[in-house]
Amino acid sequence: MLSRIADSLFWTNRYMERADGMLRCTMTNYILMFDKGVDNSLSWEHILEVFTDASNDEITSLKYNTEAALQKLLLDSNNVNSLKITLSKARENARGIQDNITKEVWEQVNGMYHSINSPQLVDKLRGYEALATVDTFCRESTLYNGVTDTTMPRGLGWSFMNLGRYIERCFITIEVVDKFFSFIDYKLSDEKDILQWRPMLLALSGYELHLKTYRSNSHNLNALDQVVFNQNFTRSVLYSLKRISKYLVDVLQENNTEHKETIIKQFGRLLSKVEYMDITTLNDDNLKEFFEEIRLALADFSNLIGQIFFSYA
Repeated sequence: MLSRIADSLFWTNRYMERADGMLRCTMTNYILMFDKGVDNSLSWEHILEVFTDASNDEITSLKYNTEAALQKLLLDSNNVNSLKITLSKARENARGIQDNITKEVWEQVNGMYHSINSPQLVDKLRGYEALATVDTFCRESTLYNGVTDTTMPRGLGWSFMNLGRYIERCFITIEVVDKFFSFIDYKLSDEKDILQWRPMLLALSGYELHLKTYRSNSHNLNALDQVVFNQNFTRSVLYSLKRISKYLVDVLQENNTEHKETIIKQFGRLLSKVEYMDITTLNDDNLKEFFEEIRLALADFSNLIGQIFFSYA
């Protein structure tokens, strides 16, 4: 497979996963804004910090303005992570590889691209249709995942697509989790009610699983265990890393690159750091550092993927 094709497959899915993660967080926060939460201070601030590069002053001006926050997150062409920009980049990649993806996958990406560029969308996000509009994009994003899963052939292209998906998913989970634990200053010893973690778990589509799985009152550790270490939770860090491992092996079986040992060792160190971490060793002093180490190691691995398979400089 040409490196150009592999690159576009990788980034098509990565951008679509980024769009999905942002939409989940946006939809959750929109709904919860009607119920200000346990400390009556829920705002758009943390969503804007994760999914935009807005300045502190701009975020301050937007954090209680739902209409303006939605415009920034979904439609702002100056926000590199807005839904409009993300879907444009996904479509740009998908357009160049139509021979390597199914018609259904292309049509879903193309359809979402045209939806986000609809002239009526600005007015819809300003009025009573805003919630329904965001919900529609969430459903279309879920449909993309279903269409991709049911129509794409299981070959090398599928492996590159899933490397992109799970690398991006892992990044989003780390960013979201880090942000919510920063709200308690990373103090695991300062026990919080489950309502403290409800917005985070809902944003990652894991609240129902949490209620069915965890029975103790150690809500801080329970939340941390689910989003980082629970292998049955499809958005946990460890689950994502396990899927990356699977598709990395599949790619390397068909690409006997001279850098094979290097990439296996680098990813192995990252996976082992999470898989064999004893949660009881994480505490108030090292939790923030743990998140940062995982984030940096994942970024290094992602860069190595680009250098080895996509001929990045």
